[in-house]
Amino acid sequence: MSASIRFSCTGCGKCCTGHHVPLTLTEARQWAQSGGQVIVLVEGFINEGPGMPAEQREHVLRRSHPVACGSGELRVSITFAAFNPGRCRNLDADDRCLIYDNRPLVCRIYPAEINPHLPLRPEAKDCPSEAWAQGPALIVGGQLQDAELKALIEASRQADRDDIASKVAICQALGITTSALKGNGFTAWLPDMQAFAGCLQEVPTNAAGAWALHIEDAALSTQVQPYGVHVSAEAPLYYAFIGF
Repeated sequence: MSASIRFSCTGCGKCCTGHHVPLTLTEARQWAQSGGQVIVLVEGFINEGPGMPAEQREHVLRRSHPVACGSGELRVSITFAAFNPGRCRNLDADDRCLIYDNRPLVCRIYPAEINPHLPLRPEAKDCPSEAWAQGPALIVGGQLQDAELKALIEASRQADRDDIASKVAICQALGITTSALKGNGFTAWLPDMQAFAGCLQEVPTNAAGAWALHIEDAALSTQVQPYGVHVSAEAPLYYAFIGF
């Protein structure tokens, strides 16, 4: 990464096409109420076990929640995201955002990264080259320069921490209780939106769930066996496994 990165949005709309946009719990409610589809992405790790780089421990712990898995315990992180396999439903014919003043936090933060362990790499973004050749300095010496952007990123991270217990309760109420192992992939679910919206309006308080880890790699399954977690390698029926 260069010592200095400049950026100015060109309004091309590419970041609004083909991306599932992470939502806070409040934003997920708004998305569901407006008729949008939400995708649920789940990853988990075993405390003191495989699946979490040591340098990411604090960040990951703060945005995860413990759940029972077999005779052991799994800590899961759950993302509710706007399902956008194509163009965002809120783009007009000129690729302008129809909800710009109320767009999700992640949209406001782009192209900066929310994860403190991911450096901003312009080549990994959809923005055209001219977006990186103009505008004010976004990053200097690896540090964000915009105080408002810093505040938005911290608000997004805090929402992850504040929302996780409710996300787990909602998932358990809907039977979304199979996770992938962090670093190995995600499980991806498309819930029935009527049921999902109902849980968003009144988060269940007594929904229990027996969780499982979806692992297809035999060697990785062997690594987690001593921790007592329930592992499933069966072909999924209600979710997709997105492996890395």
